[in-house]
Amino acid sequence: MSRAKGIVVSSRLRQFHRWVSIAFTATVIANFVALAKGTPPPWVIYSPLLPLAVLLLTGLYLFALPYTVKWRIRSGA
Repeated sequence: MSRAKGIVVSSRLRQFHRWVSIAFTATVIANFVALAKGTPPPWVIYSPLLPLAVLLLTGLYLFALPYTVKWRIRSGA
């Protein structure tokens, strides 16, 4: 992958990560609102888990990205 293509992928992934964080926040707020009104159905309780899993995966990738770039530069690849 060329450097320019890698930068585009990284910036799009960062933007995707930001949008998923907004979706996660909205599901958590909806969860609290539903809890305030009584016992919500299970799908409301578990709805934040999918965005949370996506945030975990994209966040770990974005966290490791600078280290892998430094490793590639040192190894001469």
